[in-house]
Amino acid sequence: MTTQLHDATTAEAEPVSDADTAWQDDIRAGVRHVRDLAVLPLSPGERAAAQEAASRHKVRIPKSYLDLIDWEDPADPIRAQVIPSPDELVTGEGELDDPIGDHAFSPVPRLTHRHADRVLLFPTYQCAVYCRFCFRKESLTSIGRGYTREALGPALAYIASHPEIREVILTGGDPLSLPDKALSEIRARIEAIAHVRLMRIHTRVPVVLPSRITPGLIAALQGRLMITVVTHFNHPREITDATEAACRGLRQAGFVLLNQSVLLKGVNDTVEVQEELCRELMYRLGVKPYYLHHGDLARGMAHRRTTIAEGQALVGALRARLSGICNPVYVLDLPDGGGKVPIGPDYVEDRDGGNWRIRGQDGEVREYIEVVSQL
Repeated sequence: MTTQLHDATTAEAEPVSDADTAWQDDIRAGVRHVRDLAVLPLSPGERAAAQEAASRHKVRIPKSYLDLIDWEDPADPIRAQVIPSPDELVTGEGELDDPIGDHAFSPVPRLTHRHADRVLLFPTYQCAVYCRFCFRKESLTSIGRGYTREALGPALAYIASHPEIREVILTGGDPLSLPDKALSEIRARIEAIAHVRLMRIHTRVPVVLPSRITPGLIAALQGRLMITVVTHFNHPREITDATEAACRGLRQAGFVLLNQSVLLKGVNDTVEVQEELCRELMYRLGVKPYYLHHGDLARGMAHRRTTIAEGQALVGALRARLSGICNPVYVLDLPDGGGKVPIGPDYVEDRDGGNWRIRGQDGEVREYIEVVSQL
């Protein structure tokens, strides 16, 4: 029986090729349950701690992503993202179960409407990989529901009744963990709403399960809507021949590719790692570095969170090293639904009316006098 990451749809399954099912073999061969951690090369103490942490929040790691881990390195950046840590069991004061206020802005199930012209749509609450730092890990663990046609009915009706909505963002869970037939159906149902113009997909699949990016998946997403795929690469070691091929397929289909990273202590919090990541995303994968997120206040993640000042210094150094097209915007997703705000370094030193003092990339402060028409 084929491994599924989703609930069955009501339609009959269509014949699929070996290429279309290779990703399911990758899932089967990886970690799918707490008990699968027993086969990993962990010490008895590490294994016991990892199993306790995994019992709190889901664990799933495809085999191809597991294979990127250097098990000789306890601080391996791939390992740090997916192997449960006992530090996750320590909840810091001020950490939240809903760090960015999804629930408060959810007028109907499976939809969040925080900004006027766009909504988040949750086709599934299941993922190809469960990242230990995920800001929705509480919801993903407690809800655990996959896709059904009926489940999206109220959310799609809401979108249809709000003509100000121009953009639908598929998130979750990971929408690309769904089968092609479900993706095609979701895309067609959104396309039928005339005022929607763009469908954005937030996904880690091209990173952790690149074999899932098949011709069938790409065809399922093509139609009237503009398509933007927002990937989630956090470290240059995640950029491989397989991920390059996956992104090439998406790019050649005409999709816009962006990347969101999370700034993670011990994973990607050095200028050298971020420089390589951002450069290779743009130059090798054709993926624009879009956002670098400051770590949200997800429970048990204090050990992976940097200070904002550290993040500002890092992105300031990046700006001096990289082309503008390679630089992400450093953002904080405010608690209680305040939305994403840029928190990068401020180059304005002083202002007196139209006279400004601005620090350049070389560190020197220069005068700038505004010249504008008085008419």
